[in-house]
Amino acid sequence: MKLPKALKDMRTAGIIEGWSYLVLLFVAMPLKYFADIPVAVRITGTVHGILFILFMYTIYQAMQQANFPFKKALIVFIASIIPFGTFFLDGLVLKEYQESQNQ
Repeated sequence: MKLPKALKDMRTAGIIEGWSYLVLLFVAMPLKYFADIPVAVRITGTVHGILFILFMYTIYQAMQQANFPFKKALIVFIASIIPFGTFFLDGLVLKEYQESQNQ
């Protein structure tokens, strides 16, 4: 089973965005509030924001190029807001692709 490039890109962007979110929440935020280093959030937040926008773009590309359903894309978006959520998306993406191939 070979995934379309758009789905591979979405999965990769999701993992990278997920890691940036965890760094923001569990490294930068504590540095800001407990070590009085607010620049950590400024830098990490900016990087995370860019990666989040890139992830949203890859979701859109998956919908356009790989016929990824809107309902599943909405679930992917919601999962990206929840810490650790993007790490559980692989199963959803693979299942959706397998279902679309069997029809």
